[in-house]
Amino acid sequence: AAVGAALRAAGHRVVITAGAGEAGLAHDVARRAGLPGSAVLGGDTDPPFAELAALVAQARAVVVGDTGLAHLATAVGTPSVVLFGPVAPRLWGPPPGPLHRALWHPDDDAARPGDAHGNIPDQRLLRITVPEVLEALTRLPEPAPRPARPTLTGAEG
Repeated sequence: AAVGAALRAAGHRVVITAGAGEAGLAHDVARRAGLPGSAVLGGDTDPPFAELAALVAQARAVVVGDTGLAHLATAVGTPSVVLFGPVAPRLWGPPPGPLHRALWHPDDDAARPGDAHGNIPDQRLLRITVPEVLEALTRLPEPAPRPARPTLTGAEG
């Protein structure tokens, strides 16, 4: 919510995405960020993949945990800041390069993966700070210009 509020205050459009069953959480984050409910995509059901993919492809940047959206941002070339906690970025992180920043604060037992589906957030994830996320965003390059999208037509026959 704090990252979203800072981005909104800087004039950026912020969208909060949510999977099925996450509507309450997503709307709480949006409210705490000072965003309208219309800033939430998904929540009651998973958002349509085509809509989600288009949103990620058109985004200036994506701030996300280690989820499928991080991989989608990598696939479509959208700059990203990916927050890692239970699992180290060396396992599932974005490829090296300037388009993606992986934020990770390992503990003494960094080789031990945490529970990515646990009820309690992993302490390594909680060590990532709002200023750190915002600073990582400032270090991202502008996304490459996207080529015009072709219009596809089907052949009847």
